[in-house]
Amino acid sequence: MPRGTIQICSQCGFQTLQWLGQCPGCDAWNTLEEERIPLARGGTRGSRRAGGQGDGPTLAPRLLSEVGSAPIERMSTGIGELDCVLGGGLVPGAVVLLGGSPGIGKSTLTNMVLGNLAQEGRRTLYVSGEESAEQVRLRAERLSAGAMGVPVLAETDLDTVLGTLAGEVPEVCVIDSVQTLRSADHPGLPGGVGQVREVAGRVMEMAKAREIAVILVGHVTKDGALAGPRVLEHLVDCVLQFEGQRERSYRELRALKNRFGSTSEAGLFEMRQGGLVEVLDASARFVAEATSAPGSVVLAAMEGSRSLLVEVQALVVPSELEQPRRVVSGLDRNRLALILAILGRHGRVGTGGADVFVNVVGGMRVDEPGVDLAVALAVASAIRGVSLQGTPRACFGELGLTGELRWVSHPERRLAEAAKHGLKRTIAPAGSGDGAYEAGTLRDALTAALPAQGRRPALGVA
Repeated sequence: MPRGTIQICSQCGFQTLQWLGQCPGCDAWNTLEEERIPLARGGTRGSRRAGGQGDGPTLAPRLLSEVGSAPIERMSTGIGELDCVLGGGLVPGAVVLLGGSPGIGKSTLTNMVLGNLAQEGRRTLYVSGEESAEQVRLRAERLSAGAMGVPVLAETDLDTVLGTLAGEVPEVCVIDSVQTLRSADHPGLPGGVGQVREVAGRVMEMAKAREIAVILVGHVTKDGALAGPRVLEHLVDCVLQFEGQRERSYRELRALKNRFGSTSEAGLFEMRQGGLVEVLDASARFVAEATSAPGSVVLAAMEGSRSLLVEVQALVVPSELEQPRRVVSGLDRNRLALILAILGRHGRVGTGGADVFVNVVGGMRVDEPGVDLAVALAVASAIRGVSLQGTPRACFGELGLTGELRWVSHPERRLAEAAKHGLKRTIAPAGSGDGAYEAGTLRDALTAALPAQGRRPALGVA
């Protein structure tokens, strides 16, 4: 290894003097990248005083009871769903990292935010490291009129960007993207571990010193995780994940980290010709589109602090493969395997010789445990070839390994959302409250949901 270099993991930031195939810090493979060690003060690399003695000034700490609490003044972005996820709006001096796959709508969302703020008379700046000013204008032309009044800077040099921020002092700045900026004082290519860490650190210092709310747009890996070193997520105040399928119109915004608000909120958008549109009542649309065919179930899910009705569909067909396929969209594949095992053991509905396809309609993704019962009922309905009794019908509940139906959070909100859209009889775990058909086990839920005399194909019931 060349002298004066170090190996740094691009996932967790682990450092070692020699290259290793697997990172000892996070067990990831082929993530160690070589970087030069920057010179420390005094002209030596990594020099430290003997014994670790500090020579800085001494400060007197204060008791927390003596520290006053200053109110947080937030700036509304003009987009209600985004404000909800942020906890009420942007905080001056906060650094927000917005991640998402290419083409999902990150640049569109940030252009809309700056356009709304510019219309309110706030100072804004859009820094583009991936596109020219002309390309940014083409996208802004199809958005609101305020988007055309946003100043734009097409630049990748970090010093130039920081100098512009110091001179203009905008209230809100968007940097698209953090992986394209490069510091001349730090070795390495743009997007590397050291460069991203250096860029994020200096941008954060500028944001805190001048009280500039900065939105950093970041790339994602092929696995959907935010690209760059893990230290990048630790530096920023808020991490937002923009999710969805490019072929579908719905987009979902989640907060993975938020120092100024909750991480349980989620925002829903729809991509249209004129940009992103907030979906204020997605349940009404999903319920209206729900079918009463076999394999269709309405799930009363929780997205943050609000309930959302989505349709879960299942298709079960005889398999021509030795290893039947398990295909899911909007769910965890391992979760489906667990539900099918419980369904076969405690519900006596076998799927061993069949291909199982499960889809959450509309491109939505559901990660909460309350989806278990909906998937089980949809698969059982598809296997037996019969619709649920009294469809459309809502349900929710977590399945235990022993076949019991377990309580999930906020049952009263789920039941209220179902009743609001005409779904009067909702199958739910015991203790969910009034308005629910309470079932203690998976077998009880199957008995209540499916007709006693249903058509059973050859692949169906064990």
